[in-house]
Amino acid sequence: MAAAAVGASHLVASTQAGALFGWQLWWVILLVNVLKYPFFRFAVSYTLQHNESLISGYYRQGPWYLWAFTLLNVIAAVVNTAGVLLLTATLLQLFIPSLSVPVLCWLILVNSWLILLGSQYRALDRIAKWIMAILSLATLVAVMIALVNATPPPADFVAPSPWSLAAIAFLVAMMGWMPVPIELSAINSLWLRSKQKLTLVTLKHGLFDFNLGYWVTALLALLFLALGALVQYGTAQPIAMAGSQFAAQFVSLYGATIGKWSEYLVGAIAFLCMFGTTLAVLDGYARTLRESFRIMAPASPTNKEITVGESLTVWIMGQSIAGMLVILYFKSALGPMLTFAMTLAFLTTPFFAWLNFKLAQRKPLSLAMRLYAWLGLLYLIGFALAYVYYLVAL
Repeated sequence: MAAAAVGASHLVASTQAGALFGWQLWWVILLVNVLKYPFFRFAVSYTLQHNESLISGYYRQGPWYLWAFTLLNVIAAVVNTAGVLLLTATLLQLFIPSLSVPVLCWLILVNSWLILLGSQYRALDRIAKWIMAILSLATLVAVMIALVNATPPPADFVAPSPWSLAAIAFLVAMMGWMPVPIELSAINSLWLRSKQKLTLVTLKHGLFDFNLGYWVTALLALLFLALGALVQYGTAQPIAMAGSQFAAQFVSLYGATIGKWSEYLVGAIAFLCMFGTTLAVLDGYARTLRESFRIMAPASPTNKEITVGESLTVWIMGQSIAGMLVILYFKSALGPMLTFAMTLAFLTTPFFAWLNFKLAQRKPLSLAMRLYAWLGLLYLIGFALAYVYYLVAL
C-alpha cells in the first residue's frame, strides 16, 4: 500500500503544493493523513479478525454497497493505470530519450507483467519493500542537498495564498489521493489475504506492518513538499500543472539549481516512485475487480476465497490494455480525467470511510478509536460539502 501511495499524490500533488505555496500546506498534508488513518486501519483489523476481505464485508452489508464500490473501482482502475503509466514513461524518457512515450509505456507494461505474472503477490511484496527502502533513503538525501543549496525567494516575491476559491480545486484533488484513494483500503485487505496464504499474520504483526508503511508515506509526502518548496517556490518559471509536464520540469529545474548531476538522482527517485505505484496499481485494482465480480456473480459463495491464478492474469492484462487505449486515444484529455478521478475519490471518501467504520464495529472498538473515527468522518464530510458548495457557486 505504501508503494501505491507514493505516486501522483506525492511526486505531483505534494511537490506542487510546495512549489506553489511553499511551506503553507505542510499541516494540511499531515492532517489529512492523520484523519484518514483510522479508516485504513479498520481494513487491516477487519481482515485479520474476521478472516475475510473488506470486499466480502461490503457485500454482507448489502449488494448495492459493493456495486457502488465496483463502479468507482472500474473508473479508477482504467484512469489511474493510464495516469501512472504515462507519468512513469515520461520519467523513464529522461534516461532513454530516443524512445517515444507510448513505446516506453509498453516497455514498462511488459516488465510489470514479467514481475506480476510470475510469482505474483510474493514478487510484488518483495519488490515493493526494496523500492520503498531505496526511495525513502534517496528522497531524504535529495531534501538534504536541496536544503544546503536553497536560496530564499526574491524580496519582491508575493507569496500566493492557498486559501482562495481559485485554489480549492487543487486542495481537493491533493487530499483526494492523500495518502491514497479510500478504495486502496479494500485493495490492501486483499493483499493481506494473499499474505496470509504465505505466512501466519497476527493482528499485532499486521497492524505493525500497516502502521510502518502508512506513516512512512506521510513522512515522504512532507519530504516531497519540501523538495518543491526548496527548489521551485519563488522562482520566475511558471509551474506546469499537468502531472507528466510537472515531473519533467521539476527534474530539470533541480539540475539547473543544484547541478546537472542531480537530475539523475531526482529522476531516479521519481521513476522508482512511479514504477512502484504502477506495479501496485496493476496488481491491486485487478484483484479488487476480480474479487468484486466473483462475489456478485449468481450462485457464487461469498465466503470462499479464490486462489491467485489465470483469472488475475486476465484482469491485469485487460486493465493494462484499457489504460493503454486511454493513453493512445485520449492523451490530450488525460489531465482532466485524472483530476476527475482524484476529485471523485475525495467526494466518495466519506461514504467508504463510514462503511469501513461500520464494518469495524462488528468487534468492540475503544471509545478513543470511535471518537477518532467520528472526528475523521466529520472532517471528510465537511470538506466534501464545502467543495460541492464551491461547485454550485461557480
